[in-house]
Amino acid sequence: MKIAEYTKVSEDDYLALEVRSPVRHEYVCGDVYAMTGASLRHNVIAGNVFALLRAHLRGTPCRAFVADAKLRIAKAGAYYYPDVMVTCDPRHLTVGSEDQVVETPKLVVEVLSTSTEAVDRREKLIAYRGIPSLQEYVLVAQDEARIEIHRRHGDIGWEIVTLTPGDPVELKSLEFASDFPAIYEETGLVPGGVAG
Repeated sequence: MKIAEYTKVSEDDYLALEVRSPVRHEYVCGDVYAMTGASLRHNVIAGNVFALLRAHLRGTPCRAFVADAKLRIAKAGAYYYPDVMVTCDPRHLTVGSEDQVVETPKLVVEVLSTSTEAVDRREKLIAYRGIPSLQEYVLVAQDEARIEIHRRHGDIGWEIVTLTPGDPVELKSLEFASDFPAIYEETGLVPGGVAG
């Protein structure tokens, strides 16, 4: 019997693979994981969040990225593709065709799905909290109208704020305010939003 030998993938090899691959992969400590496709509702929610943040950030030193932008977490040896992230790093005010990675997000948003929720709540939560620049990690449910904000609380830890319809949606890291109908527009989940 022949036993296959397992070898870890280097970061450089991973980045070279991603440039050529039609499928996106996340990378954690030498292991590469293919990403599954998202539902249309997932896509609409991420698009709504991105559009709201993009409009809010216009003219500021911050920039929003969506879906295909890689987040590198050196401390965790990982590369992820958050649904939406915002960085205020001056290096990203203008981007070139070779730019691939953000390392200093101020805000990260993940839209929860059945296949990714456990990873978003466990592995990514731990990794994202280790990013010194990160102020808020937002989990947006796609099967119900619920938003969970993990907000850095000084140097001592994190607070968790859970929002439901009727609550204002405030992202203190960006001085941003919205409401549920705007986040869930065209999903059919929130009264006042356009049915989808």
